[in-house]
Amino acid sequence: MIVVFWMEYPQGAGEARARSFASDALGEALRFAEELRARRKAGEAISHVAIQSELPQAVGPAGVADAPKDYAHYKRRIDPAIPLGRPSGGS
Repeated sequence: MIVVFWMEYPQGAGEARARSFASDALGEALRFAEELRARRKAGEAISHVAIQSELPQAVGPAGVADAPKDYAHYKRRIDPAIPLGRPSGGS
């Protein structure tokens, strides 16, 4: 599913809105988001236009993102000649 979220301010108070689209309708969702942005540009009180997707073929089961214990994660290496730091995980 793909969802377009946005805020509207009818009488000054913001109201969250959303419209959903089928997983294979990204083009339609993008066009709708652009229509909202055009309305904002024309002066309507609309903000925070965003698209979010949770496509079934792209979301794995729980635990898939957990790194194996021997996986080493490093934020940066200033000098490649310096050995890398500690592995991430439990140790």
